[in-house]
Amino acid sequence: MRVVAVRAHGGLEQVQLDDWPMPEPGPGMALVEVRACGLNYLDIFVRRGMPDLPVTLPRIPGGDVAGVVCAVGDGVDAGWVGQRVALFPRMPQGGILGEHANGGACEFMTVDHRQLHAIPGGVDFNAAAALPIAYGTAHRMLVTRGKVQPGEKLLILGASGGVGTACVQIGKMLGAEVFACTSGEDKAARLKRLGADHVINYARDDFAKTSFDLSGRTGMNVAINFTGGDSWIPTTRAMAREGRILTCGSTAGHDCRIDVRYIWHREIVIIGSRGYMPSDLDTVLQAVSAGRFAPVIDRVLPLEQAREAMRVLEDREVFGKVILNP
Repeated sequence: MRVVAVRAHGGLEQVQLDDWPMPEPGPGMALVEVRACGLNYLDIFVRRGMPDLPVTLPRIPGGDVAGVVCAVGDGVDAGWVGQRVALFPRMPQGGILGEHANGGACEFMTVDHRQLHAIPGGVDFNAAAALPIAYGTAHRMLVTRGKVQPGEKLLILGASGGVGTACVQIGKMLGAEVFACTSGEDKAARLKRLGADHVINYARDDFAKTSFDLSGRTGMNVAINFTGGDSWIPTTRAMAREGRILTCGSTAGHDCRIDVRYIWHREIVIIGSRGYMPSDLDTVLQAVSAGRFAPVIDRVLPLEQAREAMRVLEDREVFGKVILNP
């Protein structure tokens, strides 16, 4: 079968299209014919290599997977065979597809049957592959951890990426007033069409001052910051009293400076959100099936263009998700 393999840590030249043997499902496992695979920034980190994230190489990237079950091993209900499924990215024994085990940038893969989630009617494979990590993360962060309420002012940094666009859509679904931060006029226009109430071009304007002014100088009730880097101090400056800052990552750097005066003076609460749970995936699948929103997909590319898919993701040229089709 054809696979996309990261052969060694480094640049895009380490991403290769290879031929690997077909896997076979062992006890408790299912064989899935992959129809769509979504990439995430985690795939960039895995390829680059991080000191605190040892990864066995070569590794097939892609934690967001949708396909059809074509065989099952001993102990698995044969009723799964032929079903359309989205895969829960976290493995029962720990770790994530594409990081601690091979992901879905390939034609076939085996997974623990407990990772299988039926795709409801009205959701195609590309949409299903856009949901698990980005939309599952956004749902858990906004609903379970953040408890966003109707009418609250919600600031979203990095609003044009996969998690960002998911936060915009789910924030609007919850009835929040959405303040979306991005760079470039084209992305700003697309965020407005997606439902953002206010769009701030952080490449041109100070997002903390602009959002604070747009709020009537009352500040943000909730802020989403998975950017990290040097964005934390301005985020705290944008907050209302008793505001909540939600974080699920730090794509621009983990070592972040913070001005604690804003934390105590405005009684700001910082809430971590590790990721997503199976219930989050089921909820967003049902929401898409019911027509409450459609996941934002920037482009769909064949496996042969996996390098290009990673490049546009790494260079932040995307609006929404990047999907690979075997």
